[in-house]
Amino acid sequence: MIVGTLILRLHLPASESLKDKRQVVKSLTKRFANEFGVAAAEVGELNVWQIAELGMASVANERAQVERVLDSVVRYVEDTRPDLEILDTYREIMTIEC
Repeated sequence: MIVGTLILRLHLPASESLKDKRQVVKSLTKRFANEFGVAAAEVGELNVWQIAELGMASVANERAQVERVLDSVVRYVEDTRPDLEILDTYREIMTIEC
């Protein structure tokens, strides 16, 4: 089993409140789950208006598939969300054997 994790640290310059931020985070996590089949959640910077840290996980039986999925998530943000800036990404892919 191959497990991939991705943390996206995003700048939300238009966010003027935690409510604004939560709307963006909720929209992104739903989109990531529905379109890319990843588990997604806000994992850090919970009380900062203009910074969001989103964590995602993908599981597959091939490393290449996990890499494609995580790449697709990053590409989606870059290509469709000009209102957001990716500040940093952290990715880890591991093999788990029984």
